[in-house]
Amino acid sequence: MVSIKSIINGLVLFGLFFIVSISAFAQTASINPALLQERWQAWWISHPTADPVDFGVYHYRKTITLEQVPSSFIVHVSADNRYRLYVNRQSVSTGPSRWDLPHWRFETVDLAPFLKKGENIIAAVVWNFGEHKPWAQFSWRSGFILQGDSEQESAVNSGDTWKVLKNDAYSPIPINPATMGNFVVVGPGEEIDGARYPWGWLKPEYDDRDWQKPARLEPGKPRGFRDAGTQWLLTPRQIPAMEETLQRTAVIRRSEGVQVHDGFLSGKKALEIPANTSATILLDNRVLTTAYPELLISGGKGATIKLTYAEALVDQKREKGNRNDIDGRSIWGYYDIIHPDGGANRFYVTLWFRTFRYLQLDIKTADAPLAINDFYSFYTGYPFEEKAIFESSEPALKAIWETGWRTARLCANETYFDCPYYEQLQYVGDTRIQALISLYVSGDDRLMRQAIELFNDSRTPDGLTASRYPTNVPQVIPTYSLFWVNMVHDYWMHRQDDAFVRSFLVGIQGVIDWYEQHIDAKGLLGPMPWWNFVDWPDEWAWSTVTNIGGVPAGASDGNSTIISLQFVETVMRAAELLDAFGYTQTAAHYRDLADSMKSAVQNDCWDVAAMMYADTPQKTVFSQHANVNAVLADMLPQAEAQALLKRIMSDKSLIPCTMYYQYYLFRALQKVGMADSYLEQIKSWHDMLAMGLTTFAERPEPTRSDCHAWSASPNYDFLATVCGIQPAEPGFKSVAIRPALGKLTWVKASMPHPLGEIKVELKRKGVSGIEGQITLPPGLNGTFIWNDQEINLTAAQTINLP
Repeated sequence: MVSIKSIINGLVLFGLFFIVSISAFAQTASINPALLQERWQAWWISHPTADPVDFGVYHYRKTITLEQVPSSFIVHVSADNRYRLYVNRQSVSTGPSRWDLPHWRFETVDLAPFLKKGENIIAAVVWNFGEHKPWAQFSWRSGFILQGDSEQESAVNSGDTWKVLKNDAYSPIPINPATMGNFVVVGPGEEIDGARYPWGWLKPEYDDRDWQKPARLEPGKPRGFRDAGTQWLLTPRQIPAMEETLQRTAVIRRSEGVQVHDGFLSGKKALEIPANTSATILLDNRVLTTAYPELLISGGKGATIKLTYAEALVDQKREKGNRNDIDGRSIWGYYDIIHPDGGANRFYVTLWFRTFRYLQLDIKTADAPLAINDFYSFYTGYPFEEKAIFESSEPALKAIWETGWRTARLCANETYFDCPYYEQLQYVGDTRIQALISLYVSGDDRLMRQAIELFNDSRTPDGLTASRYPTNVPQVIPTYSLFWVNMVHDYWMHRQDDAFVRSFLVGIQGVIDWYEQHIDAKGLLGPMPWWNFVDWPDEWAWSTVTNIGGVPAGASDGNSTIISLQFVETVMRAAELLDAFGYTQTAAHYRDLADSMKSAVQNDCWDVAAMMYADTPQKTVFSQHANVNAVLADMLPQAEAQALLKRIMSDKSLIPCTMYYQYYLFRALQKVGMADSYLEQIKSWHDMLAMGLTTFAERPEPTRSDCHAWSASPNYDFLATVCGIQPAEPGFKSVAIRPALGKLTWVKASMPHPLGEIKVELKRKGVSGIEGQITLPPGLNGTFIWNDQEINLTAAQTINLP
């Protein structure tokens, strides 16, 4: 039997190793203020002969001797591309958190809990994926830096007293659109030659005499340092360390070429693969995960182990079908390759995490048998805590809640992700929805704040934000710049932080100014450059001819009702922000601008016969999107807006909103008092569960991505729409609770608020009545609204309305 304890106590460490609660101690220490202003004593160091921009994996070591263990030992650490820091064989920090070069992040860690009296080994693995790096990764050149917070810790400052080794065991496996036949940009697979690996490099007795003295590149310099002369402008990390938690959830679904048992999945019994054998083992994690797969093997010299990762299996047409089905299906996805050296208890793990539900081991042994002693994985992601609850009289909603939260969690790491398998990029359109889910379910606003800042840092001279950021491949989607403005407004409504919000007003005006320059003589938005993406209905499918998709009529050639009205709604929100911060003249101009464009849309785009807004003044194409945006832009009085929404939800000839843009349909329903119909509109989510998905997809079938956080919006809507919990004024200083139960007979929910917990317990009474209990945290007041009746809320309040 091989146990986790035996691995911890006795095994050679390969990379990631037994990290259970890294977020519990990382980023809890303070930073010496001088390090944010002055040149660091530590140097950026690198391998003395390796190509500084090419693919490479490097190991660094430093030995220090302590007469006693200090109460604190604070260091600051960073690298390019990435690092994992160890103290006495324990992983203590990873990073740096992704940003751009002018805001290059460093982590702050107290090493004292991992130090001991006598000799201590401080070590790091640093990697640069070179030309294969993820699209989300900025880079200048390979480098590592570690700075002690004060003179006490100066012995560990990086410089020529450290040692470095280039690990030639690693080779990149190109994973990109060309090799995968799909848009995959998350970095390379890893091919690892065990015979070339420096086994035991973390052990104190390891002989590093042949390691080299590193090259000193330059001292560390903080952002704001005068004439820094560097691209790395060091800035403190803003978010906590990522969670890394052991998971043993895999089961064997299929095997060929070898008799299998599941003992190796628990570390209780090794799986023996005989010599000269070809074997395939398909593992099912049962739910999609983002994790570091970890494999403990013995023997197998000359063997090859291929690990392939996929969200689902596919048929001969590369279609997924029901995600639980495996018959007649095979795995297709990115992969890693291991070449064992034949040693005992060799521990393999990837440098970067993998996304998978299915993982297939393809094993080919040579003249020596191979033993798989253990296989498990460590889940990783942003350490959100699920503090909200939602329960109801409809059991099926529980599965949607659980699946939605899993989707949101897998799409949150050092930034929000659009999807964890294919891109791992932070897009504004996805992030706005993800951020609200984070606020409502966890109450943690740190990733939202970081995202707002990142997009602000991405702004181009013409005023627009990037569509996604950070990224080394720039992209502009102007509609996403509008959503960034709305995202700042969302934050303003939910958090009381005026200084933070005020810092983005210049950027907001830049976005509005760009759009204002594209208003044509009709008063509508004219032709616009860049990718004017709106949604993914089939009618706007990706074109291999134009290499574009998701674009409605009029977006590129001018006079798009959809985008003109999105601009109107955004201008209205911007006016609210500017008014609140004293920019009354600009706010008044924005309101005039909105009114003028509303008049133009009404005159040119309203179709009297269809009784709805067309997508362009030509009135040949109609969509739900144009009319949803009309409601959000206050184009019609409430009664007329209600009638319009009823028409577009029943008219099957219209271009429909997919799961992404249904979020805005739901906002329109809520705005005009039709939120009771919300639960009737979420058939797509029930359908995804019926198809065996364990996360929510990017778009209706057939879909590329099985996990897209914009489709996790029910976790927001169950609280904000069904339970009706909304901020009644900026900063969430008071709350309005307007439940919309639809066909539900009862609900029970709670959600975090900056002052505490908001609790709602309600059940229907008779035909139209309601009763129950509302509990607000101390210091929060509000209003309960039901059928135009209002009750003032303070602390605990009994509800009993006819």
